[in-house]
Amino acid sequence: MAVGEEVAAEIVEIKTKTGVYGEIYQVLCKVLDGPDTGRVILRNIKGPVKQGMIVVLLDSEREAKEIKVK
Repeated sequence: MAVGEEVAAEIVEIKTKTGVYGEIYQVLCKVLDGPDTGRVILRNIKGPVKQGMIVVLLDSEREAKEIKVK
């Protein structure tokens, strides 16, 4: 995948909220196009989101680390 190539992804599940003010959502996204089509990845997304939304990711290679509650 070339640098700067955007990829559409559908939010499958919202896992948790994070960030100082709870403004970051950790979500599972299913990649809809590109070389990683069909892959489900964990990403951090800022702003209000809900299940079924289509978001545009700048890359589909990076994946967020799962947040563990202490």
